[in-house]
Amino acid sequence: MNLSSVGTARAEAPRWQVVLHRWPSLLGLAVAVPQLVLGADHESVAIVVGVATLCYLGAAAFDRPWVAWAAVPGASVVIAISKITGLAWWAGLGIAALVLVLAGLVGRAPRPAFTAQLGALIGFGGLAVATLAVAPRAGLILAGLLLASHGVWDLVHYRRNQVVPRSLAEFCMLLDVPLGLGVVFLAFLD
Repeated sequence: MNLSSVGTARAEAPRWQVVLHRWPSLLGLAVAVPQLVLGADHESVAIVVGVATLCYLGAAAFDRPWVAWAAVPGASVVIAISKITGLAWWAGLGIAALVLVLAGLVGRAPRPAFTAQLGALIGFGGLAVATLAVAPRAGLILAGLLLASHGVWDLVHYRRNQVVPRSLAEFCMLLDVPLGLGVVFLAFLD
């Protein structure tokens, strides 16, 4: 099969296959849009940032990209347990992050990726928590800009195809950027 026949085969693929190939994008939008429609507040946007950074850290700590996908429901469980027990969601994620850091150190995770993800968790996660101390409208704007900027982090990982699966990076881009910029837009309308 030559190069031109590959392009032709892709061009002739049924639309459902094209859509199926973009499932991470569709899933990201399917998560972002309802939050925008229902009126996300700065705490819920900050939670999305916290979960995103925890997923990346988990994948780096275990040097297994698939862990990032597993960390999405895992982080949701941590948040639910935190709320049920009266612990702040960010404290629960902080404890989970500490466990992942210890696992990465004990398991001798590759240092460059692990260090970068730990730095991202501290930077993005710390700023996400800081938005909670700001007035709701300003906090929403800051959290939205922070989440949208995490989309750049997702793009870097998507293009490099490192640390997390490309599907997760694609999902995150189509969650982070529309939701982040959308809440900023809505904050200015309010």
